[in-house]
Formats: sequence, C-alpha cells, structure tokens
Amino acid sequence: MATIRQLTYQPPREAPAPVETMSFARLRRLNDGSTQRGDFHVLAVVRRGRGRVSIDFSAHPLAARDVVWIRPGVVHRWDDLGDLAGDLVLFVPTAPVTPGSRALAADPGVSACWAATDTVWPLVTAALGHLRLEAGATEDARTGELPGLLLSALLLRLDPPTGAGRPGNAVFHRFRDAVEEDFRVHHDVAHYGRRLGYSPRTLSRNVRAATGRTAKDYLCERLLLEAKRLLAHDRLSPARCGRRLGFADASNFSAFFLREAGVRPGAWQSANLTGQR
Repeated sequence: MATIRQLTYQPPREAPAPVETMSFARLRRLNDGSTQRGDFHVLAVVRRGRGRVSIDFSAHPLAARDVVWIRPGVVHRWDDLGDLAGDLVLFVPTAPVTPGSRALAADPGVSACWAATDTVWPLVTAALGHLRLEAGATEDARTGELPGLLLSALLLRLDPPTGAGRPGNAVFHRFRDAVEEDFRVHHDVAHYGRRLGYSPRTLSRNVRAATGRTAKDYLCERLLLEAKRLLAHDRLSPARCGRRLGFADASNFSAFFLREAGVRPGAWQSANLTGQR
C-alpha cells in the first residue's frame, strides 16, 4: 500500500489565477491523517489554537500567529489539527502575478514554518481578509485579475525567513535554480560553475554569502532530502534510490547517505517507515 497521497489542484471554479481559501475547520473535515504531496502551494495562517504539522521529516508545533508554507512536491502530514483556527490558501505556482511574489513562491530557501512578527501580523491579516473576500465572491462579482494580485500582496507581506540571502545575490539564485534542474544527474560543483559561467571560487563565495554554507554542502543537502523522500514515501530500495539520483552504484550512494545522515540508507528507511500512515 502506498504511504503517500498525491494531490492535484482542483480549482473551485474557472479563474485566470487559481486561488482557493478554506478554514482549519474545513480542513479538519477533509483531513484523513495521510501523508500527502501536492502539485500546489498550501499557505496556512494560524489565528489561535494549537496543533502540529510534519513537513519533510521535521515536526512543527503550531500556535497563534504561526505561518506554514508547504510548496509543490513537498511531503507533509497534518499530525494534529487540534483546535487550530485560521485560514489556508491553496494556489498553483503560476497564480502570483508580480515579479517579487513569483520569485518568493519559487524560492526553495523560504522557511516552511515561522511566527509572524508584531509588525507584520496586522498587514498579513488585512491582506488575507481581502483575499478571502475576493476568493469567495461569486463569478459575476469577481474581477479576474484580483485574486492573483491579492495573493501577491499577501505573499509580499509575509516577510518569511529565507536562505536566499540578499535579493541582489543573482549568482546564488542562478546556482539554486540550476541545482533544482540538475541535482539528480550532476553532483559536482564544477558542473554548475561551467554551466553558469563562474569560477568555482566565485560560485562558492556567493553561495556562502547567501546561505552560510558551501556550494557543495548546499548540493549535498538537496540530494539528501530527495533521497529521504524516495526512501520513506516512494519506498524505493536504497539501490533504486541511488540509481534515481544518479549514483554509479549502490555502494557510492550508501557511502554518501552515511556521511550526510550518519546512518546507512537501509537503516534510515526501516526506522522512518515504522508507523507511517
């Protein structure tokens, strides 16, 4: 039996920028406790109450003023919806319409869960309230461009912690995007330097400035995360997982996983399959 439920966005109605809002009360009715992975964004804003969500093998307790951002392809499970009250916004990757909001939505360095500051909170709730009203309007009363614009305003007001560094670090942004495209095949930083036209030294300096990590560390962390997803949720054997991620043989993958995670992939998989729904 599969341990992960694949979700595809189904818009509530035809719209140029598919955006849907719902409450935690509705999520409680729909949630079956399964581990899920969707092709859309889920943004949750907690007004009050307590609960817990697991996102890519990390558990996050939730309380008032917490914000959760689950991106397409990210594995997650609502472990405890408790008495959470607040709003969720579901939207496809193309829904944000401003350059800044699209860049934010595409940035994998944005934190999955954080607490909104006192300064940001009233701005977030105001933007969310406006979006909720517009998303809930009837087709005749709704102006086509507004949902995407209001979503963009909300995303820009969130002020999430991010590992992307200063907005002007174009070298890191290009490296990050190249890694997302090539990490399953190319595990060497030199490849990305050649592809992007930078010396390894320039590339490493910019990645460290943006993330505090070396370019190699960043690449290895991305590989390890994908390996964990494949082992725990797709239930690939370590050998198949290694092949999927471009390792020449199973022993190379096992050595990589042991170095990065401190345990061999088979042992990690056995421990993390236990008790999965």
